[in-house]
Amino acid sequence: MAEFLTDLKTLRERARQEIDKGPVTDAYGADLDRVIQVCNEALATELVCVLRYKRHQYTATGIYSESVVAEFAEHAKDEADHADKLAVRITQLGGEPDFNPEVLAGRSHTTYDASLDLVDMIKEDLVAERVAVASYTEIIQWLGEGDPTTRRVFEELLADEEDHADDLRGLLESLPADLRK
Repeated sequence: MAEFLTDLKTLRERARQEIDKGPVTDAYGADLDRVIQVCNEALATELVCVLRYKRHQYTATGIYSESVVAEFAEHAKDEADHADKLAVRITQLGGEPDFNPEVLAGRSHTTYDASLDLVDMIKEDLVAERVAVASYTEIIQWLGEGDPTTRRVFEELLADEEDHADDLRGLLESLPADLRK
């Protein structure tokens, strides 16, 4: 039976030889450059979501807007937290988080929305959440066992995005039927 763990002397030598790589060791099993690129795309997605939710938070009006505005504010905060988690992971992997506003929209998996109608806002946010759910599910599957730490980051984000989608669906369902058309 083969040993699963490299002898300790060899592990220590390798750790010293490439100390500048931080947590990325020879055991890392994914395409590092591609993982950093995918994380930067997700970072852009999260930042565009923050902007969209903030826009909707401050422009939503009408008799039904109070609870919806509170939900938009909560989701904007969550998306900002997601962006922070991704930026930290990118840095841990030796990459640079790309916050360049000139390219955010082009890298984002979701789109910005400037709707003024409350129902349209909710629907656009729900579409964006569904895109994030689908995208992050694919990323998790693609990462597999190659980078379990990044996979766990995306699993956390996915759980939140699914919760957001459920919240938004609930908001839509709580509105009078004549408004939802």
